[in-house]
Amino acid sequence: MEKIAVIGAGLIGRAWAMVFARAGHDVKLYDNAPGATDYALRLIADGLRESATFGLISEPFERAATRVTGAASIAEALDGADYVQENTSEREDVKQAVYAELDAAAKPDCILASSTSTIQTSRFAAHLKGKHRCLVAHPVNPPHVVPIVEISPAPFTAPEVVERTIALHTRVGQVPILVRKEIEGFILNRLQAALLLESFRLVDEGFVSTEDLDKTIRDGLGLRWSFMGPFETIDLNAPGGVSDYAARFGEKLCGMMSGTTYRPWDAALVAKVEAERRERMPQDQHAAREAWRDRRLMALIAHKRDLDRETDK
Repeated sequence: MEKIAVIGAGLIGRAWAMVFARAGHDVKLYDNAPGATDYALRLIADGLRESATFGLISEPFERAATRVTGAASIAEALDGADYVQENTSEREDVKQAVYAELDAAAKPDCILASSTSTIQTSRFAAHLKGKHRCLVAHPVNPPHVVPIVEISPAPFTAPEVVERTIALHTRVGQVPILVRKEIEGFILNRLQAALLLESFRLVDEGFVSTEDLDKTIRDGLGLRWSFMGPFETIDLNAPGGVSDYAARFGEKLCGMMSGTTYRPWDAALVAKVEAERRERMPQDQHAAREAWRDRRLMALIAHKRDLDRETDK
């Protein structure tokens, strides 16, 4: 089993530690903030305990928790590591500095992966001697519950590194996809951006309330999307498949959206959406609702895995 180093013990780093530990990997966790690693270790144990209640761990959660240990430095965390998942500040200068340290400390065949949501590999690793072993492995929050991970290499990333990274994430129960060319925002964030821009526009121009728009996704598109993507959706929505759907609706959909423009979300628009959300959910309920979200997602993942097992029989 590969030895894993997780750099940065915040929300995403903790979740990654759970992903790798429950799959049987030893994990070294490091954070430069005083006390952050010890605090994270307690939360990781709690998270693994909760995951076990949904059947997402195949062993006593305590055993998985013992695989995650703290490190006092980056050098200690990377000692013997085969794969690094970095989760530091979303700033290009910080990534460049951290990756210079990672590249110097890691053994030659160790993969250096970033959880960044916005910064392409070329922007933080091009200056490194070991740039060939660097790439992005961008998760969705929280990665121990939502399994998709976007593998986005630079043109200089070695193909073997990409293959090893995809294989590792597949083995630990994630669902890796390959971003074939570097692009800002990767794939998921660009899809999310398109939906959010249109959502804000529809609310801004008075077509719908925030709650009714959420219902449209939650009780409409989201139900289908929890089991299939947009291409499979349209393939099944027309008797003759994709070509039939395109013939029926392609021109109309392009016409529907061709004159649409989007403006930045100014203070007034953000305040409008914020007010509607706070009426629906007071701010003091935010943390409880986050925990509810994670439990619902874990239940859905467990349900989908059960269905997959039934299908495979």
